Amino acid sequence: MEHKANSKYPISHIIGFLLSLLLTFAAVFVALKTRLSFTIVMWIIGSLAVLQAGLQLFMFMHVTEGEDGKANIINMAYAAFMAIVIVVGSIWVLTSGHAAH
Repeated sequence: MEHKANSKYPISHIIGFLLSLLLTFAAVFVALKTRLSFTIVMWIIGSLAVLQAGLQLFMFMHVTEGEDGKANIINMAYAAFMAIVIVVGSIWVLTSGHAAH
């Protein structure tokens, strides 16, 4: 008798791999075949990269499985929030500090 996690092991990994390839090829297409501005292309590629990272966390690293599934998601959301606050706060302080002198 197989465990529940093992019964869908191959298909979930194949779907995750195919979706990762799709997102990668979408980024390549946007970068090479569109005439969008550089800024828009960078935003699209960055968004696709974040989507792919999330996809890989759930499909390959099984973040939501186990006893601490919800705790893992909450911890990652908090870490992302803190990273954004630190980066945006640093940019804000560094760019507005010279205006006072």
